[in-house]
Amino acid sequence: MKIENAAFLSFESNSLIPIEEVASLTIETKLNAVSWLMVEASFYQQKVVKIPYILKEKQTYSTMTDMVLFQAEGKNPIGVLLVEATESWTDFMTSSYGEECIEILTKVLQTMKDNLELKINEDQYRKLYNVTDLFHSTMDIDVILENVLKNIKDNFPGFNVELILSNDQDRHTTIDIKLFDYLAERPATVEAFVSGELTTELAGDLNCRLLNAPIKGRQAIYGILQVSAPTTYLFSTTEKDFVRMLAQASGNALENAKLYHQSHRLVSDLQLINETSHRLNMRIDVYEMLLFLQKQLLKSFQPMEVCFAFKKNDTFEVSEASTTLFSSETGQIYIKHVEQHFSQTNDPLFIADFSRLTPKQIDYRSIMAIPILMEEEINGFSIVLHKEPYFFSFDSFKLMQSLIHHSSLAIANSILRTQLQEMVDLDHLTKLYARSYLDQFVEKSLEYDQSGMFLLIDIDNFKRVNDTYGHQVGDNILVQIAVQLKKTIGDRGICARWGGEEMSVYVPNIVEKEALKLAAAIVEVIPKATDPQVTISAGLIMWDERERPAFQSVFLHADTALYEAKNSGKNRFCIHNGSFQTNS
Repeated sequence: MKIENAAFLSFESNSLIPIEEVASLTIETKLNAVSWLMVEASFYQQKVVKIPYILKEKQTYSTMTDMVLFQAEGKNPIGVLLVEATESWTDFMTSSYGEECIEILTKVLQTMKDNLELKINEDQYRKLYNVTDLFHSTMDIDVILENVLKNIKDNFPGFNVELILSNDQDRHTTIDIKLFDYLAERPATVEAFVSGELTTELAGDLNCRLLNAPIKGRQAIYGILQVSAPTTYLFSTTEKDFVRMLAQASGNALENAKLYHQSHRLVSDLQLINETSHRLNMRIDVYEMLLFLQKQLLKSFQPMEVCFAFKKNDTFEVSEASTTLFSSETGQIYIKHVEQHFSQTNDPLFIADFSRLTPKQIDYRSIMAIPILMEEEINGFSIVLHKEPYFFSFDSFKLMQSLIHHSSLAIANSILRTQLQEMVDLDHLTKLYARSYLDQFVEKSLEYDQSGMFLLIDIDNFKRVNDTYGHQVGDNILVQIAVQLKKTIGDRGICARWGGEEMSVYVPNIVEKEALKLAAAIVEVIPKATDPQVTISAGLIMWDERERPAFQSVFLHADTALYEAKNSGKNRFCIHNGSFQTNS
């Protein structure tokens, strides 16, 4: 047929592509691709036609005159042959042999194409089988992700591949992954994640073509496998099917591994909750309880900062069991935000990236805050922080809710026990210790301490104060004296209300010289600390390990010394110098 110029365009993904460029994966590939839709109508009821203008305007095909369609009955086209017609070509194609030749070539080409697709499919299915077999043999998330990336890169050498996993996935992986962010991802990527269907996008701003395959299990979609190709590259149907099946196989494997790890984590979580509940239901004070809870939170969630705050009057006070950040001005940013949230609702707070909610420059972007409830009212809250956004998973959030919920009752009980004990141990008016607490303290000191002093105090002429100013003023004076006693004694000992207008001071491990000085200071300062001004009389006894007095004799001898101070002019203290009745 004496043809000197011809080109064969292979049918690939609704495009006609020069046969020599089909296998090319360079950025220059498929520059001469032609849309099948542009030429399909030319072959209406015939296989040999004149080349349309849309092809002739391409410089590569400008000399071509005819084109031949090779398409088996009921199947997609195999391709189109472009030729620069000669007289011999025209004679042959218009003869009876021309149509027969096209049919024979169509059968041969279709067989070759089927065999090639079988070979490609066989290779791909072998890869899929091998990787699926590996997936079924491991529960290691790193191994699964590594093999997904390896297989994609082997199939698309030179292309960029990214794993975009949803935020609630296990973060303990060494594989370089990107976290899925609805607000930041491209629409086609979000569509693939939401619909569970493969999507493609010509991303002109990124100078690439994106293929998004959902990593899909039976229960959920766990992320996107994204392949980035040159803008001129057209993914074939076979390539799309391979990526889709690989993503689905990896989704099922990730799901199985996730469920496996979840089952172990649930056992661990139940052990954590059980251990915490058991420990917190022991009769320990609130501070010890919170320190233990802080330790559990640090161990379970790896936060960088932990806070416990409790309501006092109308404000929240930070507990000493919190980390130091919350004692600073910086920590108040987070506390104020959490306070505002809990002023409107009892719902726990989960913030993946706090920087999006505030214009301020902040260091800690991941936040979880759980209310501590007492009788369905918020009595306090716990906060954990981390600098990295999306650090806490939703599973961690649910576990922390459960942990704080189980702890809330124990904390509430401890607070109520403390309040009840304070009611028993403290005098309601003066807030000094009650007589019963003083008795226990002194009895224990006599047994274990090296020395001690006991000062029994009585307000001089207190009946006259009540008669002159009224009992309310008398009560105010009692409070004023109580405040001054606590200020003078500090944490060296305890102050108690003995009864009526009588108060007492007990200081353990004090030498005689210091005891005398302290008693004198108390007698001297009371007139200055009271309004209207009053004086006091006091009886002092001191002891050391050489001669430990019997418990009852301490109070008896102090009362005797007080009687002496009253009878010798008041506004003074007297020392009991007599011999003690001892326990020996």
